[in-house]
Amino acid sequence: MNAAPQAEAPPLPLYVDLDGTLIATDLLHESLLRLLRGQPAALLQLPQWLLQGKARFKQEVAQRVEFDATTLPYRKEVLELVREARAQGRRVVLATAADARLAHEVARHLGLFDGVLASDGERNLNGPRKLAAIQADAQAHGDGAFAYVGDHRVDLPIWRETAHALLVTRSAGLESSARAVAPATTAIRPPRARLMDVLYGLRLHQWLKNLLIGLPLLPMLPMASQIPTAALLRVPLAMLAFSLMASAIYVINDLLDLEADRRHVRKRHRPFASGLIGIPTALGMSAALFGGSLLLSLTLLPGRFSLCLIVYMVLSLSYSMRLKRRAVLDVCVLAILYTLRIVAGAAALGVPLSLWIFSFSIFLFLSLAFAKRYVEIAMTLPTDTAALRSRGYLIGDQTFVIAAGAAAGQLAVVVLLLYLNDPLTAQRFRHPEYLWILGPMLLFWLLRLWLKANRRNLHDDPVVFAARDWVSRLIVLVTVVLIWLAA
Repeated sequence: MNAAPQAEAPPLPLYVDLDGTLIATDLLHESLLRLLRGQPAALLQLPQWLLQGKARFKQEVAQRVEFDATTLPYRKEVLELVREARAQGRRVVLATAADARLAHEVARHLGLFDGVLASDGERNLNGPRKLAAIQADAQAHGDGAFAYVGDHRVDLPIWRETAHALLVTRSAGLESSARAVAPATTAIRPPRARLMDVLYGLRLHQWLKNLLIGLPLLPMLPMASQIPTAALLRVPLAMLAFSLMASAIYVINDLLDLEADRRHVRKRHRPFASGLIGIPTALGMSAALFGGSLLLSLTLLPGRFSLCLIVYMVLSLSYSMRLKRRAVLDVCVLAILYTLRIVAGAAALGVPLSLWIFSFSIFLFLSLAFAKRYVEIAMTLPTDTAALRSRGYLIGDQTFVIAAGAAAGQLAVVVLLLYLNDPLTAQRFRHPEYLWILGPMLLFWLLRLWLKANRRNLHDDPVVFAARDWVSRLIVLVTVVLIWLAA
């Protein structure tokens, strides 16, 4: 008598964590940043929400932010795992402690999940509660066996009950702990942030802008021997203080601009936008930079310089949170931020700021700010208007931006020529005739920059373009030589 055939075991369902697993970020952190950018006053209610429980906290935050699941940094390896499971006919469920509204948005966008288990405002689906929800779902749709993919130590109780544990981690300790409780274990190791990624996040190449702090020295070159050594030593300290502050603000700016950066063809690969460096780590970096900058300024530099640095900090943060989304006002603020470096340099040296230099820098940097915006508009696809609206511009604004930027550049050239024609300038320099070459050189450089912008050959940051462009470097070198000859 033949034995009755055994029923084939149902395919092992796969339960997938969201934060840190399916995506290289955390939706609660992302939501808090969006709340800070869009409704900063709502942050005062955070303690009240938190007292009502973490699930309610997540729900209150999620209800107040606009969320676009298409821009999230999804992990390709996990997406491939999910697609493979679906191809095998397995049930695939998104199981997350994130708020249900956000989790369902992700599931709708991907179209790969048969169900969603998430926090609902009353129950925070984390740890044992997530395990209970998974077991109930697995029992309702099969024999109770399941596979789970997660990324955190809080998932160990879930892995202990799985038929197959999958990890997304770079931690050897977590992998060892998971293998101890779940013999069938597979590890997916996401890329680790390198030192170069951290340095890029700090935008060290942007420190070149802080050479502007030394610009007030140029009119003083003919009497350089009369400048006190202590004042000269304050210039590099001032540059370092501004550089640390600028890096701190660049980190905050990138965090507040994550969604727009992820839509950008190049910026989406930045370490914060790609999730290579997490939001808590980025905030820690920024706090350390803020503290270092203010400590250096308040202890070793004049009070007027510290005031300039604080004004720069406040204006930069206002720009990051609000002003960058106001057309025309945004470029005016950028020009002021550049010029503040020159004002701070004069404060560090303890010398009055030349009105000529102030006026020249305002117009020059206004032109460069318009160039930055022009390239952003030109590189945006006509179908992706959301990214431009977040900046306050439209595709059709290209003509206005290029005209305004070119006009501002020409005004900078005019101010420079008027300064060189000032009798007081001739008195300061022994051979002022050398300086007249500066006007045509600046005009040539600006015209060339705008031609490259019009041809889409300009980096979206003109400062980076100038640092990499050999013609720009040559012009800077010739400028230094001419000023030395004139002095």
